[in-house]
Formats: sequence, structure tokens, C-alpha cells
Amino acid sequence: MTHPVVIALGGNAILRRGQALNAENQRENIRVAAAQLAEIHNNHKLVIAHGNGPQVGLLALMGAAYDAVEPYPLDVLGAETVGMIGYMIEQELGNIIPADDHIVTVLTQVVVDSKDPAFKNPTKPVGPVYDRSEAERLQAEKGWAIAPDGPHFRRVVPSPEPRRIIEIEPIRLLVEAGIVVICAGGGGIPTAYNGSKLYGVEAVIDKDLASGLLARSLNAKQFVMLTDVPCVYTGFGTDHQRAIRRAHPDALEEFDFASGSMGPKVEAACRFVRETGHLSSIGRLRNLCEIVEGKAGTLISNVVDGIEYADDPR
Repeated sequence: MTHPVVIALGGNAILRRGQALNAENQRENIRVAAAQLAEIHNNHKLVIAHGNGPQVGLLALMGAAYDAVEPYPLDVLGAETVGMIGYMIEQELGNIIPADDHIVTVLTQVVVDSKDPAFKNPTKPVGPVYDRSEAERLQAEKGWAIAPDGPHFRRVVPSPEPRRIIEIEPIRLLVEAGIVVICAGGGGIPTAYNGSKLYGVEAVIDKDLASGLLARSLNAKQFVMLTDVPCVYTGFGTDHQRAIRRAHPDALEEFDFASGSMGPKVEAACRFVRETGHLSSIGRLRNLCEIVEGKAGTLISNVVDGIEYADDPR
């Protein structure tokens, strides 16, 4: 198996915070991401994962507005958005790389445990942000769980632990054939078993944990998570904020990171490094090529001694 590079695009790569949730904005953002991804494709086998929280939330709102039928469940909405985002990435990346280099989007089912305690404690944000009054109205009207997101509020849903990727073998075959694969979008389509029968569940799997499972399952040579900050920080947003340049998983896990943002990324990176012995990196999209080369972002590795800080993160 040729070891690929797995790139997980954060939601900001598809829709920046505060932007209108229209197709034009998403396509323009994906076009910017595609230019970076094409550079990685030139030198590596490339596997792409991505977020879909705002898109799932928008479709849920659209569905709720049509009351002739019951709203579609989250697993179906997830599948719809993965097809949409995959299509845009395929087209924008395909317009840059050679025409003979193929790209495939795989609708990826990810198995969770139906008894996962996450189903009793919704934490995963989906959909757009609201002010307090609108959030409280939607909570009362639709029975949603609502949680703060910075100065705003968002709907939150269960986020169970990803256990297994159903389509991992065909994904592996596509990677071996040199095809760019877009998969595990939005954390994958959440499914569970009832005996021997597979069914969809009302949840959203964390994109970073699912991407980490994908990277571990493929034994990727590098697992990169892209976000809207240049690196991982200790004391983020405080006067004592410090940028981490390189870290050993044990040292990194001594810090507390926000569960709704950097926490899952750090957890996914540490799991990947421990299980594979390969490198994981966290940084922002515009630095992707430098991150893969080890010149930007935060690098997590078993060979680093403790924590190394950066004076001027890029």
C-alpha cells in the first residue's frame, strides 16, 4: 500500500463564518482550496475529507419549511451534502490538475455504537449561527438542543465516536490506483447495526475524529487538519497565548483544548501519531503546502521531545 496524504478541510474552507450559505460562496471557497490541494496532488497520493455542518443545518431548515412530509433525518441530509460538496471539489480541482488524473467522491458510511453515551448529550454544532432570541425560539419551536458558539448560538446534535468505515476497502483500491479520493465527508454518514442490518442514525460524527480514523485505516504517511488559525495555541485568546510549533502527543494532551474546535483535532492527531508512527499537522489552508513540508502549522510527532513553541507562527 502506497501511503497517501490525508487532508481534512475545515468548514471554513467551504464556507467562512458569517458568509451567506449560497452555492456561489461555497464554490469560490472551494476554488481557493483546490489550488492548494492541486499542489499536494503533484507529489503525493491525495485523500480529501471535509466538513458539512452549515450545509446539513441549511438543508434541515429548508426541509422543515416544507411540512407536507416529515423532515429528512440527519444521515440522509449528510449524504446529500457530501454529494454536493464532493461534486464542487471534483470540478474545481479537476479544472486544475491534468485531465487524465481522476477524482472520485465516495459516499462513506461510518459505523457508530447505538449505545454511545453521546446520544444522551448532544454537543456537535450544525447549521448557521443565531442570536439568543432566535436560538431560543427555534429551541422551543423545533425541540432542538442549543449551545453557545462564541457570541452566538447554534443547534447541537449527538456526536458519537466513529468505529469503522464501511467503504474502506474500495477507498484503498482507488488510492492504490492513483485516483484522488474525496471521502468521509462531514465525518461520514452515521450508521449503526441492528443485528446484521445497517441503518442510518440521527447524529453527526465529528469530522476530525472520522478523518483520523480514515487516515489510520489507510496508514497515511501524513494526516493534515486545516482550520482558520495558523497552528495550535495554548491559552488561546488570552494574554498568555503561545503558538505550538512541534509537540509529542503525550505533551500535547496535557493541555485542555476547546471541545467544539481544537479539542477533536488534537485528539485525532495524537491517536494517528501513536497508532501509525507517522506525522500529523494542524494549520490553516493557505499554508497547506508549507504544512506538508513541515515548515508551517503545528507538527505532532513521536520523535519530538515535549513541546516546542514558535515565536512567529506562519
